[in-house]
Amino acid sequence: MSKTKIKPSLQNPLATAEEVEFNIPGEIAGKTGAYEEVMKEGYELTQRPIKSVAVGQIEKQHFKKRMTVWERIKVLTDNDPNILFQNWGKNLDGASLVTGILNIGGRDVALYGHDFTVRAGSIDATNGQKLARLMYMAGEKGIPLIGMNDSAGAFVPAGVGGLDGYAEAFTALRKISGVVPTVMCMFGFNAGGGSYLPRQGSFVIQPEETFFGLTGPGVVKSVLGEDITPEDLGGPKVHAATGVTDLTVADETAALRTAVRLISYIPDNNHTMAPFLETSDPIDRKTWEINTLLKKAFNSPTGFNTPFDVSIIIQQICDHGDYFEMQPTRAREAITAFGRLGGNVVGFVANNSAVSSGQIDCDSAVKIARFVRFCNIYNIPLIFMEDTTGFLPGREQEARGIVQAGRTMLDSIVDVRTPRILLILRNAYGGAYASYNNYPTGADLVLALPTTRLAVMGPAGKEFVYKSELRKVRGAVKQRIAANILERTKAGMDGLDAKKDAEKEAAEWLKLEEAALNQRYEKELMNPKEGLALGSISSLVMPTDLRKVLGENLNFFLRHYKPSAWQSVQREFH
Repeated sequence: MSKTKIKPSLQNPLATAEEVEFNIPGEIAGKTGAYEEVMKEGYELTQRPIKSVAVGQIEKQHFKKRMTVWERIKVLTDNDPNILFQNWGKNLDGASLVTGILNIGGRDVALYGHDFTVRAGSIDATNGQKLARLMYMAGEKGIPLIGMNDSAGAFVPAGVGGLDGYAEAFTALRKISGVVPTVMCMFGFNAGGGSYLPRQGSFVIQPEETFFGLTGPGVVKSVLGEDITPEDLGGPKVHAATGVTDLTVADETAALRTAVRLISYIPDNNHTMAPFLETSDPIDRKTWEINTLLKKAFNSPTGFNTPFDVSIIIQQICDHGDYFEMQPTRAREAITAFGRLGGNVVGFVANNSAVSSGQIDCDSAVKIARFVRFCNIYNIPLIFMEDTTGFLPGREQEARGIVQAGRTMLDSIVDVRTPRILLILRNAYGGAYASYNNYPTGADLVLALPTTRLAVMGPAGKEFVYKSELRKVRGAVKQRIAANILERTKAGMDGLDAKKDAEKEAAEWLKLEEAALNQRYEKELMNPKEGLALGSISSLVMPTDLRKVLGENLNFFLRHYKPSAWQSVQREFH
C-alpha cells in the first residue's frame, strides 16, 4: 500500500487542461509581451473567488449537504451569470459575497449570494457597500431580487466596518421595499445581521437543517443558561409557525427551484403586471367538482355546519388546477395563494372552514394583511372567498391583540387599489363580513353562491330577532312542568318520579321550540335574499359557473386597470 498522502481534488483527472489564449482567432502567434501578461493577470483575477478557494473548504460545504454559491447559481439558471462588482482584493476582501444579474426565464433578476467558503460568507465594509449598490440598481432598473443567504454575520476583524456594511445593506433593502419584490433563500447557519437582512425581503424560503435567528444557541446558553438546539431555536418549524418564514422546503435545490417558481407569479416591479401565461384551459370550463363538494358537505348529517377545505375550490377555479400557497402550514383557517385565471396572475384570500370553522384569529389576520398588502403594491388582482363565522373570541386572543390584528387586516383591505372580487361561499357574519372586502370597503364586485348565509349574527341572532317569542316560550316552561306533574300524579305516578319526567318532557319541548326558531331565523335571515335586495350582493352564481363568471369579470376589470406605483398616503400601521 502506498504511504504517499493523497491530496483531495474536485477536478476531473481525465479532463483536458483549460488553456486560455489572448490571441485573435486565426492570428499567427507571435512573441508575447506585456499585453499578454496583463491579460493573463486580469483573467486570473476574475477567476480568483472560484479557483483560489481550497478544495477542503468546498468539501466542507458538501459534507454539510450544502452547495457553493456558484453551484447554487447554476440551479437558478442555465445561462452564465453576469457577475457585477468584482471588488475582491489581495486577501479576497469582498469575495465572501457574490453579486450579479441572472437571466431566469427570459427575465433579468438581480442576485446576491454569500460564499461560505470565503471568510464564512461574512460581511465587511467592502461587500456591504457592494450589496447596497446591487440593491439600488435593482430598484432603479425595476428588476426583482433573489438573495442566497449563508453568512456567519459581520466579519469580526473588520471591526465597525462590518457593521457599517450591514447598515448600508439594511438601508438599501428598505428603500427598494415596495419598489421591486425580493425573494430570500436561507442556507446554512445565519445569525444577527444575517437574519435581519433577509427578513426585510418580501418572501423567505427556508430548507430543513438550516438556522437563522437573532442569536445562536451558544449565546443563549451563555446568557440565559438554556440548552437549546439550532432546530428548536431558529429552524424552519419555528419560523414557519410564527410567519417569519413563508415557505419551508426539503433542501437547497428545492429552495432555489421554489424561488424560481415564486418569481414566475410576481411582477418585475410596482409599475408592471405579473407575467401573463397563455393557457389551454377554457375560461368557461364547468366546475362540476365544486358542486359535488358542496352537495356532499351540506347534505351530510351536520348540514350547513359541515366544514370543507376551501383549497379544493381554489384548485378548480385556477388554470389547470395549479396554485401556489403562501405560508401553507401556518394559520390554516385562512388560505393565501397565487394562481392564474385565464392566464392572469391573481391572489386568492379564502376563509377555510376545515380549520376552526374559518374563524379569523391574530395569526390569520396578520397573514391575510401581509399577503393583501403585497398584492396591492405589485398590481396583482385579488379574489376573496368568504366563509367564516367571525373573529375568534376569548381571553387568549384579546390578550394577544386581536383588535389590532383585525384592524391591520381591515386596513390592508380598505387600501386595496387593484381589481378585487368578493365571492361569498357560505357564512358571512358580523364584523368579519364588515371587514372582508365588501362594497363599503371598496370591492369591485360581490358575488355569492346560493348557499350564502349573510347575517349580522349566526344562529345566536335568534335571541335578538325573536326576543319576545323566546321569552314567551321559556316563560311557559314552569307552567308546563307544573301541569305535567299534576297529570302524572293523578295517574298514580310517584311524586319525585313525576317531577323528573315532567322536567325532562318540558326540556325536550323547549329544545324543539328553540330549534324551530333557529330554522325560522336561518330561513328568514341567514340567506342571500336581503343582501341581494339591498345591493350588498350583485348576483348569485351557480357553483358550476364559478370559473367562467370570475374569469370574465376579472378580465373586464384588468382591461380597465393601469398598473402603477401606489401613490396614496401610506398608513402607519401595516
